Amino acid sequence: MLHSMSTTVEPASDRSADEVNEEIRALWHRSGGTLNGEQREEYRRLVLEWASASPRQVRAA
Repeated sequence: MLHSMSTTVEPASDRSADEVNEEIRALWHRSGGTLNGEQREEYRRLVLEWASASPRQVRAA
């Protein structure tokens, strides 16, 4: 079964990347390493939030 992820950008988080990462870790811990459908959706939302909260790396030209 194939799953697709939305490419819609969600608003920037008020939380730091570290805070969101802790919630992601807690989700995985609670799930025992296997996410059900509802947990997968929460994980997707958290990863997008984490990405928007993470500092951007600047590459030299």
